[in-house]
Order: sequence, then C-alpha cells, then structure tokens
Amino acid sequence: MNQLLSRWYDSDVGYSFRTSPMAMTAAVIALVCVFAAVFAGWVAPHNPFDLRTLELSDARLPPAWYEMGSAKYLLGTDDQGRDILSAVIYGARISLVVGLASVVLSILIGVTLGLIAGFSGGWIDTALMRLCDVMLSFPPILVALLMAGVGRALFPNAQASVAFGVLIVSITLTGWVQYARTVRGSTLVERNKEYVQAARVTGVSPLRIMRRHVLPNVLGPVMVLATIQVATAIITEATLSFLGVGSPPTSPSLGTLIRVGNDYLFSGEWWITVFPGLMLVLIALSVNLLGDWLRDALNPRLR
Repeated sequence: MNQLLSRWYDSDVGYSFRTSPMAMTAAVIALVCVFAAVFAGWVAPHNPFDLRTLELSDARLPPAWYEMGSAKYLLGTDDQGRDILSAVIYGARISLVVGLASVVLSILIGVTLGLIAGFSGGWIDTALMRLCDVMLSFPPILVALLMAGVGRALFPNAQASVAFGVLIVSITLTGWVQYARTVRGSTLVERNKEYVQAARVTGVSPLRIMRRHVLPNVLGPVMVLATIQVATAIITEATLSFLGVGSPPTSPSLGTLIRVGNDYLFSGEWWITVFPGLMLVLIALSVNLLGDWLRDALNPRLR
C-alpha cells in the first residue's frame, strides 16, 4: 500500500495534484463531506430520524448565533424539531450513496456496451449507437422522473431500500449513454493498433483482447467522465427528491430537505432550506473541480 501511494505521489498525476491548490482544496472539501456522511452516526450530534428524540416545542428554531437560537442546535431546526446539521449530514449520506451507486452501474453498462460496439462494428455497433441516440433524445431528468414515478406507482408501500433501488435504476438509465459513446470512440482507435492486431494473429480470443488489452487503454476518459457524472447524479437525485418522487420521507436526502424548507423560506425560516442547499453545492462543486483537474492531469498535451 505504501509503495502504491509512493508511486502515485511521484507520478505526473501526483505532481499535478500537489501543485494545484484548487484540486487540493476540492479534495479536502469532498473528503470532509464523504467522511461526515459515511460516519454520520458518530459525527452528527443528533439522530434526526429517531422519532423518540424529536420535540415539537423545538421546531423552527433559528441557528445558535441568533437570539432565539439554542446551542443544542447549531444550525437551527426544521418544522418537526429535527436538528438541521444532523439532517444535512444524514441527507448527504443518502445523496452520495444514490449518486455513487448509479454512476457505478452506468460505468458497468456503458463501458461494456461501448467496448462491444467499438470492437465488433457492423450491425451490432449500428444497433447500439441508435439505442444511444434514442436515449439522448429524451431529457435525462424526464426519463428519471418517469421511471421514479412508475416505481412509486408499482410499489406504493415499498420499503426504503426498494425506493432507493428504483431511484438508482432511473438515474442509471440516462447515465450509461455517455460512457458507451466515449468508450466506443476510444475503442475504434485502439482496435486498429499494432498490439491488437498482434494479439489477433496469435489467436487470442476477442473477449480476452477487449478485457486485457483494449479496456485498460480506454479507461482514462471514463475516469474523468465518472468524476463529473457523480455530481450530475447527485443533483439529479436531489431534483427528483425535491419534486417528491425521489427518496422516501422517512429517509430524506438533501433534495427532500430543500423541498421541506422551501415551504418556510418566505416566512423567515431560511436556514431550513439554505443549509441543505449549501451542502449540495459544496459536494457538487468539489467533485466537479476534481473532475476538471483530473481531465487536465490526464491530458498529455497539457503536460
């Protein structure tokens, strides 16, 4: 493990990272958000979803630095008396899990189909690319909204895990296309190179060529795209939750918290919606900045 870290630190990518203040700042913000979300049970001062600990008398309290605020609730409380800081930490965990899971599924589907389309060519390539064109003709949020709504209609009393599964699948359906088209373009270039031709002459099977030779050489753009798509998936999940077809009310994500706070925004309780929104902005912005840095670091023309 130490050798891997040492090799990465001395590599061109490691040098680019430690000489880029923007990338280091974004990485620190992203790591803090991920750490707080993963260890929410230990980091959060309260469990905002434990009904036994909620007190309606503490509802809609302002942040602690206001005169009516309480040191017990640093960022105030919502309409049910839930601690905003704790709710934001727990909500970020749900948003991150849905976003990362949907991106992983999108990579598996998109990379596989892109490799097959680019390496096989012919009618397989044509059919898969026409399928991509059809998926691109629909707005991603509309497809995700339709799938999430259908899932809610088919499983009205479903548990939270089923609801999250439907949400992940709905985001994945619109996310795999970018990976398939990116990998297909890179595969078209790689399949005509000498090392692929040599592998074919020696009798290596096409599946082994794709898995052992072509795939490692097309993963660079996939890594950059995945970094950016994580932020897109999180924002899509927050949008669906804001519209009421995302995560269930018993396990609200950042989008659900923003929707709840939106009802009290014009009555003066701005903290209910502003702090979840700031958390969403921090996560999305830090991931996007890391994606921009990774794109430049992996571009040989900029070295």
